[in-house]
Amino acid sequence: MIIDLRSDTVTKPSKAMLDAMMQAKVGDDVFREDETVNQLEARVAKMFGKPSALFFPSGTMANQTALKLHTSPGDQIICDKFAHIYNYESGGASFNSGVSCKLIEGHRGMFTAQQVIEAINPDAYYYSPTRLVEIENTANRGGGSCWDFNEILKIRKVCDDNNLGFHLDGARLWNTLVVKKETPKQYGEVFDTISVCLSKGLGCPVGSLLVGDEAIMKNAIRIRKVFGGNMRQAGFLAAAGLYALDNNIERLAEDHKKAKEIGEVLTTLAIIKTVEPIETNIVIFELNNDVNEKSFIQKLKDKNIHIIGMGTNKLRIVTHLDYSDAMHEKFLETLQTL
Repeated sequence: MIIDLRSDTVTKPSKAMLDAMMQAKVGDDVFREDETVNQLEARVAKMFGKPSALFFPSGTMANQTALKLHTSPGDQIICDKFAHIYNYESGGASFNSGVSCKLIEGHRGMFTAQQVIEAINPDAYYYSPTRLVEIENTANRGGGSCWDFNEILKIRKVCDDNNLGFHLDGARLWNTLVVKKETPKQYGEVFDTISVCLSKGLGCPVGSLLVGDEAIMKNAIRIRKVFGGNMRQAGFLAAAGLYALDNNIERLAEDHKKAKEIGEVLTTLAIIKTVEPIETNIVIFELNNDVNEKSFIQKLKDKNIHIIGMGTNKLRIVTHLDYSDAMHEKFLETLQTL
């Protein structure tokens, strides 16, 4: 039994998902003739109450397209210091859009409207113009933390008052919606653009979507082309997304439950220094100073259990739909022997 808890991206399509993919009606999406892609885009746009959605091969490309749509070279983006767009997209913000990031010292990947106000550059020619505020929900480096929606509304007002765009990296927004009992339309009413991922948590092999208001999304398909993201018979992938939306959202609660149970066991271990609060499917914990991170990971690997290190003795565990009850039981037993 191999137990892979490095990420919720390691899942394989289920037989039912593969069957749905094989039955997809496809066409050339560059000509906008793939009816399954069109169906997925229309469905996700409607979910968020937005006029437009565009299918992308990756969440990074969807985010990078959003940054490009909101900004011009030399502009500045406000985001958390742990933001995916800053840390894990290969410097794409500067490479693709020529923008810099004003990093906020948030709490578990989240910040306040007041911190946004303080981060906006003065209106002087020797400052980069602030153009966009970006948040990530759930916040990956925050341990799958979920934003307070009231704070999001306050940030929206700051954006309105200062003529700033507002983008949501919602790679794991589905997890937030399940935990907080919120709806996609609530988010669609607040953000100018939203990226959502189908291959994190929902079990799809590939795919993200960018949704947004008509004016800003008008140029999205051209930017996707510039980034090399046009696809042809992409309906085989889009069909997986439609299946996931029908079958794999509510079950995220199972992943959250298992993550919390893992956290409960970790807190009992003498070698663990801290376990960060667990809201969704991500568990971040810190080893004691006298425990070697690489040795700890290798000890688990020798037992066919894979997790990921984050540096400075912090590690991450992510539960997902391919992490079965039997795997969970085995993992908890193994942790208690360490």
